[in-house]
Amino acid sequence: MPTPFGHAMAAVAGGMIFARREQMTRRFWILSLICAELPDLDIAAFVLRIPYAHFFGHRGFFHSLFFAGVMSLVFTSIYFSDSKTVLREKGPFIVYFFLLGASHGILDTFTNGGLGIALFSPFDTTRYFFPWRPILVSPIGLRPFLTMQGWLVLLSEIQWILLPSAGLVILTRLPTKYLRKNVY
Repeated sequence: MPTPFGHAMAAVAGGMIFARREQMTRRFWILSLICAELPDLDIAAFVLRIPYAHFFGHRGFFHSLFFAGVMSLVFTSIYFSDSKTVLREKGPFIVYFFLLGASHGILDTFTNGGLGIALFSPFDTTRYFFPWRPILVSPIGLRPFLTMQGWLVLLSEIQWILLPSAGLVILTRLPTKYLRKNVY
């Protein structure tokens, strides 16, 4: 799995691409980060002695697109909890939070370790990887992470998550700033 830093990089980039400045509230950023990280709470399965390959094991149901969809509905309702916003205005946020939740499992399919990700659970519990897996899998636990392997994982995430994410943010932000500055 990518580290929490890798998933947070994707969430920050997604938020910067998606939201207008006035939407980037503290609540927006907290929900965005939690949404991108939440699927990894299934590492509790190790403590609970749930086998890795089990439906609720690590990288199982909670890494699925279905779970991302459920999460997006919950997080959108939390984001708009203090308003009477109509569904038409909530729709883009449902898609945004879904994409953040889905990004977790999808990023994990690009890692070079584990049993794969149950992207289509609960309908299909097959675990998938992409054929090309350039992101080094993170060791689980703080002590193993504070080794040379942990540093190599972070370098891998900088190369394969941070730099492409920053590039997407720049590509989506520059045209808008350029047009505002030169057209209006």
